[in-house]
Amino acid sequence: MPFSSPFLQDLEWRGQIAQATDLEGLDKHLSTGPASARKAYVGFDPTADSLTIGNLVGIMALARFHRFGHTPVAIMGGGTGLIGDPSGKSAERQLRTKEEIASNVANIQTIFDRVWQHAGVPGAGGSAKPTIINNIDWLGTISYLDALRDIGKHFSVNMMIQKDSVKERLTNRDQGISYTEFSYMILQAYDYQQLHEKHGVTLQMGGSDQFGNIVVGMDLIAKKANERASEQASEGRGFGLTWPLVTKADGTKFGKTESGAIWLTAKKDATDTSPSRTSAYAYYQFWLNAADADVVRLLKTYTFLSRDEVTSLEQQIQTNPGAREAQRRLAQEATRILHGDAAMQHAESAGKALFSGDVAHLSHDMLNEVFASVPTSTHAKATLEGDGVNLLDLLVTTQLAASKREAKEFLTGGSVTINGRKATADEHLKTTDLLHGEVIALRRGKKAWHVTRWH
Repeated sequence: MPFSSPFLQDLEWRGQIAQATDLEGLDKHLSTGPASARKAYVGFDPTADSLTIGNLVGIMALARFHRFGHTPVAIMGGGTGLIGDPSGKSAERQLRTKEEIASNVANIQTIFDRVWQHAGVPGAGGSAKPTIINNIDWLGTISYLDALRDIGKHFSVNMMIQKDSVKERLTNRDQGISYTEFSYMILQAYDYQQLHEKHGVTLQMGGSDQFGNIVVGMDLIAKKANERASEQASEGRGFGLTWPLVTKADGTKFGKTESGAIWLTAKKDATDTSPSRTSAYAYYQFWLNAADADVVRLLKTYTFLSRDEVTSLEQQIQTNPGAREAQRRLAQEATRILHGDAAMQHAESAGKALFSGDVAHLSHDMLNEVFASVPTSTHAKATLEGDGVNLLDLLVTTQLAASKREAKEFLTGGSVTINGRKATADEHLKTTDLLHGEVIALRRGKKAWHVTRWH
């Protein structure tokens, strides 16, 4: 349908509308009255110390909402995170402590600041921040008896067990679902009702797997409004809107790699061992490797590029797919939004260095990032003294060559490089070849790398 709301027009073009409770009513609601008075929220589950690119869709939606003059609200699940959303989960979540959830909430909030700073939100100026509210503020103060009397009485168990997030666990899983997770939708509904009543929020957005929970929240808003009989019908309601869950063109899950999920934060420093981290370089490479069939959809979802810019890149895919310009812009824009321009440029330079083989100038940390997934072997540094290590033998040891005869052919043909420089046929590696005192990077041909570490 043709929309009057610029926000909905933009979402429709980006393919970000999956389900809505009343699109026509929502369009009118967003198109009338002061734009800033229209408030929407998205909830975020702090069960890890970071968020993934699946969660980023919601952050981007809030930023787009802001760009069109409305007021976005991000809800940190400091309360609901203690329970765990069963949506899309095949088994019971491991419960987190209050201390873990509080720490995760603090870490996650910094992601929003960075997206706002680099997303070109009008008026942000690097200082404006989204409204962030922690639902522990109200969930942490309500007693169990109050929850049963004031919230639970509005919910039918018959209705609750028909929700996809519950039904799937009841009918298809041996483990079933605990009363704790069964109660999650009540808490999420209470979030929406509290935000509507106390903050004037009239729209909840989320992934399509959240639609059932959103509708339940709208029902609670209406029932509580009827109890008070004090709100105008037009204001005593809420709206719901979801976007499609991101998948690849072939229908498979998006956002996973061999090393795990793609997270929205990098390691804080060399001592950071958190598994919930993805470096700017790895983040850049993830987007750079997007398939032609996926890249336009990803540009629409994960960047703020205009319709004209995306259309131009789509045309380039058709005329010159080998240039992969759309993938390069996707990687640049997505990395810039999360990590900033400087980190994006470093990541891009490192990728070019790996492609060209000129890795000698890379910093110690970047060298480790670039070669994180490359075959590695460890050797005694003392063997580099004196005459050094015969490269002919090392090529066989590292399996860059199947035999000494083949290794000699590679060396004679000039297809072997050491830290980017071409190796000679009678090459011996010495301590002077070490990068940062510990690494020698070998490459055969254009793609076969092996990192030798010397201790």
